Amino acid sequence: YPLDYGYLKQTRANDGAVTGVCWYSAEQWVRLREVAADPAVLEDTYEAWLAMMKKALRSLRDAGLTYQLVDVDTEELVRWCRRNGRPIDGAARAEYGAVLLRQRH
Repeated sequence: YPLDYGYLKQTRANDGAVTGVCWYSAEQWVRLREVAADPAVLEDTYEAWLAMMKKALRSLRDAGLTYQLVDVDTEELVRWCRRNGRPIDGAARAEYGAVLLRQRH
């Protein structure tokens, strides 16, 4: 499973590798689709995204990977992308999720 798909990013924590999984509420998802540089790669609906994420999380578990859900505020993501000169695309979303995960540890 591609860890840099835009939702997932592997980072190092004190106890080993942890995969950060960007998690969006329904409202945040709608806003993400509005501001994303790559909306065509995003699922059309929040419900479709949830179904995809459930499969992705099962795949991570089945592969024995440790993951943590990282709640993303889309407006904070937009500000981070602007500060860092990044488009709001899959690579930036994954990196932002990793930044949030590192802040926890």
